[in-house]
Amino acid sequence: MSLYLLRALTVAGLVSGAGRAVAQGGVTPPASTFPARQPAAASAQQPVHYDHDASQKWSVHFQQTVIQQWHNNFTPRYAGDFSLQAREQAKLSLTTTAFIGRKLWKGAAVYFNPEVAGGSGLSGATGIGGAPNGETFRIGDPAPQVYLARLYLRQLWALSQETEQFEDDNNQVAGPRPKRYLALNVGKFSIADYFDQNNYSHDPRTQFFNWSLMSAGGWDYPANTRGYTVGAVLEYVAPAFALRGGLSAMPTDANGPVLDFHYGKAQAITLEVTKPYTLGGHPGTVRLLGFRNQAAMGNYNLAVRTAGLAGPDITAVRAERRTKYGAVLNAEQEITPNVGIFGRLSYNDGHNETWAFTEIDHSLSLGVTSAGTRWRRPTDRLGIAAVANGLSPEHRAYLATGGSGFILGDGRLDYGLEYIGEVYYSIDFPRYHAALSPDYQIIFNPGYNTSRVSGPIHVVALRVHVEF
Repeated sequence: MSLYLLRALTVAGLVSGAGRAVAQGGVTPPASTFPARQPAAASAQQPVHYDHDASQKWSVHFQQTVIQQWHNNFTPRYAGDFSLQAREQAKLSLTTTAFIGRKLWKGAAVYFNPEVAGGSGLSGATGIGGAPNGETFRIGDPAPQVYLARLYLRQLWALSQETEQFEDDNNQVAGPRPKRYLALNVGKFSIADYFDQNNYSHDPRTQFFNWSLMSAGGWDYPANTRGYTVGAVLEYVAPAFALRGGLSAMPTDANGPVLDFHYGKAQAITLEVTKPYTLGGHPGTVRLLGFRNQAAMGNYNLAVRTAGLAGPDITAVRAERRTKYGAVLNAEQEITPNVGIFGRLSYNDGHNETWAFTEIDHSLSLGVTSAGTRWRRPTDRLGIAAVANGLSPEHRAYLATGGSGFILGDGRLDYGLEYIGEVYYSIDFPRYHAALSPDYQIIFNPGYNTSRVSGPIHVVALRVHVEF
C-alpha cells in the first residue's frame, strides 16, 4: 500500500462526525431526501455558494482524496506518442484541499482554497478520450505541488424577502439566503463550480471517476492544466428557474498551465439555464448550456492540408481568435427517495483543436445511482453509468493521418466510438468523515481506435476520501 494511501487512512482515523457530499470544484449540493453523500435532484438554486447575514463569520473545511488505479496488460497492433501504454504499473493520485471562507459585509464573502496535488494518471492521462481518473491532470512531474485553486469574491443581492437557512460547508458560510437573488462571483475558480452541475454525476472525489462522467465530454470547458480559470460569473436565481453567464480566461497553450489574460483575443463565454420540475411527486432538473471559446487554436483541416513527411502538426497552424462552439443538455430525475437517474448529451463543432478539457467532440452519458438503504447501509452509494464518446470528421481525419493532440495520438486511426462503462460502490464511514470506494471501468475502442487493441481495457481502482 502506498505512502499516500496510508497517510489518508491515518487522517481518516483522526476525525469523527457525520459526512457531507463534496461536489466537483468544492461546490456542495443542497440537502435532500437522499442519505449523506447522495443528494436528490437539484433545484434551480444550485450551485450553492452561500454567504449571507448570519452570526457565523468563518467557514473552514478540508478534503483529501487518494485514488490507486490499474489496467490490464494488452498487446497493441501499433502505438504512437500519446497511446495508452500496453503495460504499466498501477498509478496513484492525491489531492488535498483546504476550503476557507470569510464573510465580509452584507451579502459578500471571500473564499480561499489552497490545494496540493500529486501523482499520475494511467499513461500520463493520455490515450483515452474519457480518461478514467478525474483527479489526475496532464502534468509530467508526479511530485505533489502546492498551488492556489480558488480565490474569489462573491457578492449577493437579495431580490426577495423570503429566505432559507443553510449550514456551514465547503465554500459556504452558514446563514440565511434569499429565495430569489442576483450574485456576482469574481476571481479564480473552476467554471464547473457554477455550470453543468449534476447531483448524481459531477464529482470524482465522491461519485463516478471518469472524466466524461464528471463533466459533459463535449464541453471543452475553460481551465488551466489543473482545472481552474480566472473570470466572472453572474447568476440570477429564483425558485422557478436560474440563469447563469460567465466570462473566463483560456490557457495560453492547449492544456497549458498559464492563463491568457488578454480577454479581447482569448476568452470563454458560457451561458446556462436551469429548470427544476416535479414528475410524479419526485424532483427533477434539466439544464441547457451553450458555450463559445476563443483562443489561438489550430485548425484540423489546415493541419492535414499542410502536412509534411512527418505528418500533420496542429501547433504549426495555430492562429489567434479561432473559436469553438457547443452545447450541453443535462438532466437528472429522482425515481424514489433512494434512487436517481441522470444523463448528458454534449456537442462541439470540432473544427479547431481541443484546447482545455479533453479530446471529445460529442458525448452521451446515462446512469443510475442508489443509496444502500435496501441492504441496511443507508449512507453507502452504488453508481452505474455508460458513456459513448465521439470525434468530429475533421478531428478524425487529423488523427488518421498521424496527427496528435494533447490527449490522443496513436499514429493512425481506425475510427469508432469510444464506449465506457463504470460501476462504483462508496462505503461510507460517517463516524470518521471517510469513504472507501472500489471502482471498475470497461473501455472499448480507447482513443477511438477499433483495431489497435483486440479487446476491451479493464480498469480497476480504489479511492479513499476524507473530509471534515
